[in-house]
Amino acid sequence: MGSREDILSRLRSRARPFPAVAPPDYLAVVPLSDTSPDALRALFVNEARWAGCVVHEPLTNEAAIDRVLSLIGQNTAVLAWDADQLPLPGLAAALDRAGVARITNDAEARLGLTGVDAALAATGSLVLLSGRGRPRLASLLPLVHVALLPLDRILPDLESWLAAQQAAGPDALRRPSNPVIITGPSRTADIAMQLVMGMHGPQELHIILVTDNE
Repeated sequence: MGSREDILSRLRSRARPFPAVAPPDYLAVVPLSDTSPDALRALFVNEARWAGCVVHEPLTNEAAIDRVLSLIGQNTAVLAWDADQLPLPGLAAALDRAGVARITNDAEARLGLTGVDAALAATGSLVLLSGRGRPRLASLLPLVHVALLPLDRILPDLESWLAAQQAAGPDALRRPSNPVIITGPSRTADIAMQLVMGMHGPQELHIILVTDNE
């Protein structure tokens, strides 16, 4: 065992895991009285729109693909996750037919296309885990970020997501290169208290709800 592996092994042996469930006297940062799927969807959509996102709610996968193509417009390439990481059946074939190339590293790309690992209803936030086939630049670099969100990935809050990662085992958060939590488009008001969109990331964030990702 090398010195790096030895240090990591000792750190892991001393690490305290997140609790699998919240303690009984725990108060969530944003308490929710209704966590049914319909209520979570409605709350997420409302909070995401308040954060400045454009939320699309197509009724079918075909309509969702059409919405993606309309957002791409005349662009011939998008900075995207790999096809098998995009939770919208038929999208890769549709992009090929439209002559849109999927690239993984290009500072000139106008649009980034990703999936979503989880959505947090309480804050309208998206959780993305980058790694192989999931370049983080796709959600951070282009002016427009299009995120494909399956409805079954909408969770109540960040605490719920962390508990799910703990329940999935210790490697759930070790495999990805890093998690990114996104709440709305990039913005800043550092200069003269004037709000500027897209200063440090995408100027637009489009979230497309996917009703059936099978």
